[in-house]
Amino acid sequence: MQLWRSWDDVPDDLGRTAVVIGNFDGVHLGHRRVLARARAVADERDLLLVAVTFDPHPMAVLRPEHAPTSLTSLETRAELLAGAGADAVLALPFDREVATWSPEEFVERVLVDALHADAVVVGANFRFGHRAGGDVRTLTETGEKHGFTAEGIALDGGPQVWSSTYVRTCLAAGDVSGAAQALGRAYAVRGTVVRGDQRGRDLGYPTANVPTDPMAAAPADGVYAGRLTRLDTGESYPAAISVGTNPTFHGERARRVESYVLDRTDLDLYGVEVEVSFVERLRGMVTFDSVDELVAQMAADVDRARELLAG
Repeated sequence: MQLWRSWDDVPDDLGRTAVVIGNFDGVHLGHRRVLARARAVADERDLLLVAVTFDPHPMAVLRPEHAPTSLTSLETRAELLAGAGADAVLALPFDREVATWSPEEFVERVLVDALHADAVVVGANFRFGHRAGGDVRTLTETGEKHGFTAEGIALDGGPQVWSSTYVRTCLAAGDVSGAAQALGRAYAVRGTVVRGDQRGRDLGYPTANVPTDPMAAAPADGVYAGRLTRLDTGESYPAAISVGTNPTFHGERARRVESYVLDRTDLDLYGVEVEVSFVERLRGMVTFDSVDELVAQMAADVDRARELLAG
């Protein structure tokens, strides 16, 4: 998979392409439906399938105070798009100049001049161009002029909601299983393990600590069953995961994701990039009156996580 960070990176000898366009944050099941249709068209016409996304999210430029937290980094988004069928990803740098482009200018600059589109597939509610003035009908009409076909695919899954906003809402409520149903996989965060205060080790439950990014989505504070995966080796372990600030120990303010790999005290993960995926919520965050109460609850959490993950 090729990741192009601007149209200057697009090869000069690029042939005709099939193109999907969207923010694709999370690459949920609705996005995958669009990609599946585009993959079928690309295979039928022997085209390269290019996914066009935006970096940063347009809202972060136009109304930063309302910008949503991100479900995936650009690199993770590109990996997921490739896994869903894309041959290449164009991360279009979004700024205020791009925001002024008319729908026709967007089509000519990106789809025609840069990508030589033969087919374009988007979500049925896709809007683009200055003040979101373009839609699927605009794509269809300009496509007739420039020699490409366009179609919009419904993103709804019947009673199941497929949207990045829905996934964020689930995560904010701690409903990681609901988020997984919309994503088609467990929600996960990535980061490099840092050295913490080592309280978990002292209590018999050493944890791999990953700081949270304020602009990245994370599940609500609480304790979860999930998995920790080393990205350097691919090794994956069942884990009990705490998200929050450890309220039992006063004075802590930094929010982090702490993963105890079940029944393992021998792992040295400092400095290792990991992915922490969330399978099920065990409980909310609680302040305990004593360390003994905390340890007893941690033991119960680990037992419950082991039961859930055994299946």
